Amino acid sequence: MSSSAEENLTRIYTINLGKAQLTPRYRRTDRVINMIREFAKKHMKSGEVKLDQELNRHVWQKGKAHPPRKLRVRMLKDEDGIVIVSPYEEAVRKEDAKSTAKAEDVESKPTEEPLPETEMAQKEEPDDQQEIKEKGPTKTKKGKKKTEAKAKKGRKTKK
Repeated sequence: MSSSAEENLTRIYTINLGKAQLTPRYRRTDRVINMIREFAKKHMKSGEVKLDQELNRHVWQKGKAHPPRKLRVRMLKDEDGIVIVSPYEEAVRKEDAKSTAKAEDVESKPTEEPLPETEMAQKEEPDDQQEIKEKGPTKTKKGKKKTEAKAKKGRKTKK
């Protein structure tokens, strides 16, 4: 292999991070970061690995206890032997498209328009029917029926 071919070596990998679930919950994302570094060292045959800031944000997005189980990454090895690991654009674009689609669905839900006054008047009950409902017997905790007058009798009122 010539030195020019090794100058900018780019590869795309899907890293399985399921074994991070075996570590305690409060250390999982730390373990995922270490697993990504180990994977890059092994597959790119380099001692120095740097993670892209965007990849770091993606891994830490759900917090310390719930890292992703799989990652699609691009590994770029420059002429100094430094490997830069960044998220693969197609995977990032798909996630962005999903999140924007969900946001659009929420925004596109039709809102209820206020009813015209004529329809509101039809839905409202006449005052006579409301009074009858209020004065009807009510049930107490024990299941006994109480009339409105008896219910008022037990209440204390301020004068």
